[in-house]
Amino acid sequence: MGRALPFLIVLVATLVALIDCLSSERAEIRGLPRPVWILAILLLPIIGPIAWFFAGRPVALERAGVATGRPPRRPTAPDDDPDFLRGIDTTQSRNDAELLRRWEEDLKRRDEEK
Repeated sequence: MGRALPFLIVLVATLVALIDCLSSERAEIRGLPRPVWILAILLLPIIGPIAWFFAGRPVALERAGVATGRPPRRPTAPDDDPDFLRGIDTTQSRNDAELLRRWEEDLKRRDEEK
């Protein structure tokens, strides 16, 4: 097991770096084009993944558009999108509020009748 551990660490780091490189958006990859990064990760077992994580991987601020000057990407879920939330029809919530108000009045009226 002692001899296999370094091999497993290098294998896991290589796989994680390769998956991260393949899943990153092309415009956000720093330094080199994606095919060059893939070759570096695969052909340089220790140096390739380390180089990817320090020099090629998109930085969190760049992903948000802060450092690049580009506008941030659109939210992926509707409830994260302010435009979607503003466009939701609020008449249902108004109707629910009115129904709740009527129920409370009815409950108070019933309590007073007792």
